[in-house]
Amino acid sequence: MPQSLSLVIVHLIFSTKDRLPRFDSQLLPHLHTYLAEVARNAGCEAYRVGGGAEHVHLAIRLSRTLTTVELVESIKHP
Repeated sequence: MPQSLSLVIVHLIFSTKDRLPRFDSQLLPHLHTYLAEVARNAGCEAYRVGGGAEHVHLAIRLSRTLTTVELVESIKHP
């Protein structure tokens, strides 16, 4: 029986314009939860979401049916 296996983990980093600190400490947990949910809605698994006041890191397992470009577009423009 033929199988197709894939395990691609994408590390995305988004930063604010001019790397200015725009996210306060109260907003960050909500932002991280939201970004993880957007990745899940795209059919991917968010392993880790974190960052600071001027950037966000996402470690996401890419779905077999999604390209990296489609994933980034779905996160940037949900």
